[in-house]
Amino acid sequence: MGEEDYYLELCDRPVHFEKANPVNCVFFDEANKQVFAVRSGGATGVVVKGPDDRNPISFRMEDKGEVKCIKFSLENKILAVQRTSKTVDFSNFIPDSSQLEYTQECKTKNANILGFCWTSSTEIVFITDQGIEFYQVSPEKRSLKLLKSQNINVNWYMYCPEGAVILLSTTVLGNVLQPFYFRAGTMSKLPKFEIELPAVPKSAKLNLSERDIAMATIYGQLYVLFLRHHSRTSNSAGAEVVLYHLPREGACKKMHILKLNRTGKFALNVVDNLVVVHHQDTETSVIFDIKLRGEFDGTVTFHHPVLPARSIQPYQIPMAGPAPVTSQSPVPCKLYSSSWIVFQPDIIISASQGYLWNLQVKLQPIVSLLPDKGRLMDFLLQRKECKMVILSVCSQMLSESDRATLPVIATVFDKLNHEYKKYLDAEQSYTTALEAGQSRSSPLLKRPARTQAVIDQSDMYTHVLSVFTEKKDTSHKFVIAVLMEYIRSLNQFQITVQHYLHELVIKTLVQHNLFYMLHQFLQYHVLSDSKPLACLLLSLESFYPPAHQLSLDMLKRLSTANDEIVEVLLSKHQVLAALRFIRGIGGHDNISARKFLDAAKQTEDNMLFYTIFRFFEQRNQRLRGNPNFTPGEDVVGVKRAG
Repeated sequence: MGEEDYYLELCDRPVHFEKANPVNCVFFDEANKQVFAVRSGGATGVVVKGPDDRNPISFRMEDKGEVKCIKFSLENKILAVQRTSKTVDFSNFIPDSSQLEYTQECKTKNANILGFCWTSSTEIVFITDQGIEFYQVSPEKRSLKLLKSQNINVNWYMYCPEGAVILLSTTVLGNVLQPFYFRAGTMSKLPKFEIELPAVPKSAKLNLSERDIAMATIYGQLYVLFLRHHSRTSNSAGAEVVLYHLPREGACKKMHILKLNRTGKFALNVVDNLVVVHHQDTETSVIFDIKLRGEFDGTVTFHHPVLPARSIQPYQIPMAGPAPVTSQSPVPCKLYSSSWIVFQPDIIISASQGYLWNLQVKLQPIVSLLPDKGRLMDFLLQRKECKMVILSVCSQMLSESDRATLPVIATVFDKLNHEYKKYLDAEQSYTTALEAGQSRSSPLLKRPARTQAVIDQSDMYTHVLSVFTEKKDTSHKFVIAVLMEYIRSLNQFQITVQHYLHELVIKTLVQHNLFYMLHQFLQYHVLSDSKPLACLLLSLESFYPPAHQLSLDMLKRLSTANDEIVEVLLSKHQVLAALRFIRGIGGHDNISARKFLDAAKQTEDNMLFYTIFRFFEQRNQRLRGNPNFTPGEDVVGVKRAG
């Protein structure tokens, strides 16, 4: 397979850390996305690396036993290390503060700490097998204060830093999940919910493993993803991913089921709002988009993979070492290795190779893998870096070799303009609220973000339509049909059509001598009235005499000031058109000769200058009985034509 066949890839600048081995333990902190390499319990060094910071943090700590968990608070201010099942040790990493360690024991008697999570730079949660304890850390006093605790039997826990939610697995079977939400010093208990197990358990023992659960934000909403290895319905073979929507308020609800149609070992990532499911046995991955239309059975929506299963793009590991040694060829990375561990949303770690990658989606290869242009647009419009790919799809569907039918082209234009209109409306509401002075009363008023899915008229004109109309091998009927289809779509969404699109239509019609069609378009107001359009029509009079009258009618409808029209025409060097216009409305006796002669001189067209000069001489003769200009007319340095 060529590079164009892979739609998933590992980032080209991974975080490289020391491989896991008997002396070096590797830990990952999902909140800060940092990898900790701890040598000999920290005595011979700890190195901390994250995807964003290229400068690793290095330090040593006393070896006080095996490290079970190690994490920095947000902003790397305080380090927390768990070495026993009862206590967590803290060290300040704040300049000029005490370096002495301080310790906190869990409050619940006979409880064992399963782990901990930082929810801010000074707030931490201990999760024990008997509940949850929420603390405020005071680095200056080197002490912790219990803010809130909750007793509950816990099998395992999971933390989603993006949503600031901790999920606890409770009950004997482990399938009742209790979420807690943390914000600014508060801990809120959200409604618990039950995960439907694939079959009725035979024995009362833990049936739900944390390996089969993930939490991730998809399209701004928090979901719990459950990897169900066997469907509840016996007639359906293969595993599935069940998505439970976890709102801030209200009960958790089963919303989507992703059909995998295969069994085996799976792992989940979320990239650019897509759920990626990796399958170890076949060494391939599939992607699901819950925004695309699925099959709704009245309660949940069933989705199938958007594209055929593909491997992640082959990856070469660069050889590390001194420059002369690195001339060795890079080593191919073993993809889908059993030593890979995935973390949400998009992280893959190979502890045995010492790499942390971010998984990425490549959009260009998807274009050829998704032939349905409407579905392709629905998919692309939801992606972060979509603009240039969408514009290339538009150009491609208008090309001779890959031309789409007009109904398909219309569908694509409508999908783009639907998104464009949503943005324009949001922008309008924002401006209205701003003018009404609501920004002071509502601090939440935010300017709408212009995402790459907003493809406006200038994007379409520059990258697609103007290039398309220049192509010699395309039939002019098709060109005009496409331009009119785009204008129809804009009108349908009540978007004001920019004059340059109308100009493009007119130029194309004139180029092919389709004046009868031009006349019809103007007569039936297919092309909206505008000053630039009227000026363009005036300039066409020499090719098509009725254009003069069509233009005047348009300007009258626009109630444009006559002198303004003359100024516009002169600025476009349409000196004769300006003169004809002013004669047409009977104002030629009062106009400034100097203004017209200057404009004619700027064109560097001697014949034009002569014509204009003769016109004003004749006017002088008619009005004053003498062809000469008066000193007041300020026509200095202009020789009398003779």
